[in-house]
Amino acid sequence: MIAYTLLVLATGAERVVELVISRRNAAWSFARGGIESGRGHFPAMVALHTGLLLACIVEVWALGRPFIPGLGWPMLALTLACQAGRYWVIWSLGHQWNTRVIVVPGLPLSTRGPYRWAWLRHPNYVIVAVEGVALPLVHTAWITALTFTVLNAVLLLGFRIPAEERALQDAAPVAAPDPDPDGRTP
Repeated sequence: MIAYTLLVLATGAERVVELVISRRNAAWSFARGGIESGRGHFPAMVALHTGLLLACIVEVWALGRPFIPGLGWPMLALTLACQAGRYWVIWSLGHQWNTRVIVVPGLPLSTRGPYRWAWLRHPNYVIVAVEGVALPLVHTAWITALTFTVLNAVLLLGFRIPAEERALQDAAPVAAPDPDPDGRTP
């Protein structure tokens, strides 16, 4: 349980590093005319992600959840893969990555890293969803995994992704008008 608690605390420290990167990127975006959207759901996201880390520790200690090697080791590998995936996303988006929805009008969408695949529109949210199951299940905290999964799905599908899609659509570069709207060649 101590090793698991240290893993969760290390994950929390990693989130602090993300917030530092996010704050730096927000300043970069705002200096270039960035517009923030979806502020209303952001406190809920912070609470959910903080709650995930706290619940992992509380459930394991309070309910005496065991470490089951056949489940725990694969979930640990998946958790570590999620951390690598998270930094792949951060690297791929560069200054455009943020924990908040901040879009600089006119900047093109990233096509680097996992964003080069059109079928995977939101790879960071896939990583978050997988990690929200894997991290608790390292030490069989199944109540936390289930609760986070349901609440995260509601938050992402109901608020975050729609806000992000609207912001990206509103800030998209304006295409030049078609010189011949009828499609005829002169």
